Amino acid sequence: MKGSYSIFFTLIGATAALEYQQPISGNILQETAETAETAHKQYPNVNLDQIIEDSPLLSFHRDIIKIPSITEHEKSVGEYIIDFLCSQNLTVEKQIVTPGSETESERFNIYAYAGENRYPDILLTSHIDTVPPFIPYTLQTPTPYTQFINREDVIIGGRGSVDAKASVAAIVFAVLETLQESPDASLGLLFDVGEEYSGIGMKTFSNSDLNLSPPTYKTIIFGEPTGLSLVAGHKGILGFKVVARGKAAHSGYPWLGQSAISAILPVLQYLESLQYISPEKGGLLRSEKFGASTLNIGVIRGGQASNVVPDYAEATVAVRLADGTPDDTREIIRKAVDRITSATGSVSINFEDLNAGSPPQHLDADVEGFDVITVNYGTDVPSLKIHDQGTQRVKRYLYGPGSIHVAHGDNEAITVGELERAVDGYKKLIAAAV
Repeated sequence: MKGSYSIFFTLIGATAALEYQQPISGNILQETAETAETAHKQYPNVNLDQIIEDSPLLSFHRDIIKIPSITEHEKSVGEYIIDFLCSQNLTVEKQIVTPGSETESERFNIYAYAGENRYPDILLTSHIDTVPPFIPYTLQTPTPYTQFINREDVIIGGRGSVDAKASVAAIVFAVLETLQESPDASLGLLFDVGEEYSGIGMKTFSNSDLNLSPPTYKTIIFGEPTGLSLVAGHKGILGFKVVARGKAAHSGYPWLGQSAISAILPVLQYLESLQYISPEKGGLLRSEKFGASTLNIGVIRGGQASNVVPDYAEATVAVRLADGTPDDTREIIRKAVDRITSATGSVSINFEDLNAGSPPQHLDADVEGFDVITVNYGTDVPSLKIHDQGTQRVKRYLYGPGSIHVAHGDNEAITVGELERAVDGYKKLIAAAV
């Protein structure tokens, strides 16, 4: 590494960690620009932009937030990250991800490493796509305003400020700092696309020649918002559709038809109740580690007009699995639908791809100095298949800055202090893995 980039590492020391996953109060993004301007007028010594500009970590985080990267549109931010990593003398490879449609723009993962060490011992990874809609980058001081503002309390808002561009930025600088201190450290970076929708980026990497069998890496560190805690595991997931078919008729003579919506509603209500019913009585599975499996009815469609008896209805459902395999829960769902419909066939379950879904993921949390938690959201972890064939034990850690409680929301934001502390956290995980 060139000594010229040593200026990147004059970071301010960290303070005590924030309590895990406490949402920042208020609507952070509402009228933020006016708020920041007021702070400047009241206290000319408070220059939020300068705080960001003075820190290469914070300015890199700012730059990648300002570039929209909603899933399937990650190209621009990917190119920016590639240019930055190349400027730091890392070897960078662009891994093309096959587009899902002819109208889809070019998509690619970013794979980087030091020198010619293409197959490193430690792989750090996060995703560069975000959920919609794009929300502009903002800065805000804590309230109420005081003349002396702690820079660590400055709030950074915008889409991706937490999920997962905070992890991307902290991972990059943790790796650069580690390589500056230990040039021979065997580290690799993987920033993938599509995590928020299908996991296509990680699946592409998993099936590529970069994921050897057996693997060369001994440790994988996944970056997601964990509130600076180590995650001992997260729930699995299973998605499916409930489909009801009926017979259309004029609404003035409903007895001449059969309403698909009327047929699907009691089925959905019963499925939703399964999360509260014990497994012994046909409910969803539970575990001591993750608690109860949960079920969410996310989308309902059906009918054509209020004066037509609907002949079709469907609902999209997701189950967060606390125990067992996706097949175990498929069987529970099938039996429940048969039970409530008496197997009449008017309502059916469509599991589409029977290989889809993933069981609960159990992760490593054996590094001292971190709080340890479990989480309910999904990650890239199950999409990366480790081909160890029993020859070695690859450790998997899940860690990152920011609260999942504000990720995906219009108040998505993180503090300067938490982002900076995440760099130290990633470095600590790297050191434990060496």
